[in-house]
Amino acid sequence: MSKPVIAIDMGGTKIKIGIVQGNTVLSSDSIDADSGSGLRKRLPFIQKAVEDLLDREGISLAEITGLGMASPGIIDSIQKKILSIDKKFGDAPGIHLEEWCLQTFNLPFSIENDARSALWGEWKYGKAKNFDSAVIMTLGTGIGSAAIMDRQLLRGKHFTAGILGGHSVINYKGIHCNCGNKGCVETEASTWNLTSIARSDKNFAESPLAHAPAIDYELIFNLAQEGDAAALHIREQSVQVWSACAINLIHAYDPEILVLTGGIMASSSQIVPYIRKHIETHAWTPWGKISIEEGEFPDTAALLGIAHLVGN
Repeated sequence: MSKPVIAIDMGGTKIKIGIVQGNTVLSSDSIDADSGSGLRKRLPFIQKAVEDLLDREGISLAEITGLGMASPGIIDSIQKKILSIDKKFGDAPGIHLEEWCLQTFNLPFSIENDARSALWGEWKYGKAKNFDSAVIMTLGTGIGSAAIMDRQLLRGKHFTAGILGGHSVINYKGIHCNCGNKGCVETEASTWNLTSIARSDKNFAESPLAHAPAIDYELIFNLAQEGDAAALHIREQSVQVWSACAINLIHAYDPEILVLTGGIMASSSQIVPYIRKHIETHAWTPWGKISIEEGEFPDTAALLGIAHLVGN
């Protein structure tokens, strides 16, 4: 059996740390990301969480194959650097993470985009494992994507291939995105822009949303089921946006399966049927129907994926 790997998933809200062996997360924990304050300040907390997990499992660093990090942003997986990252962990491109890993743990280091890592996890162990070509769409703080074509994980010459689905333009008259573009999928329907989206709704003032201490998609979907007009409109707009993004990904990468994952998928019963019907109605796939599936590992796919990439 393969040796264990330390896997880190750099989420915008939580950083997940796991000890992974094969298709099993032996032990895991999470810490607050505090991503607006940068990554450098979080490294000592990541170190402490790793050490605590190793102690918990009774595993020494000598038994570990390496450390892998799944990170948002544009990732040079060859030079092992974060090239560009959008707001979250803004100081990360200036940090020599491989050096930090060697100095802290004396372990080999690998890094990959978080959506690519999640897709690799689903392709190796989850819903996409029986397919040659697959696409993932992650619905969370932002909208992530990644693609495997003919059993090859797409990276591209400049490491942007497949991962910018959330920054595809679906409303060229839309508002500015924090990537510099206008009308991106993320500006139209994602958690980081949800409060602004809600406040611009014509029924916001009469909605319980106006008095909520925080607005997230769990609240939107719950209020929509209760018939709240603002929440119903936002839910309808959001699933239309995600469906349009899904079709863009299908037309771009010709997958056999689309895997849907991320924190917003806690409301999957209201999301998956809509997206599936929209794709079956509007996607140009004369060869047949694409498989639309909720991810098998909504919380751990990126940990499993980056661990596999480290070990191979």
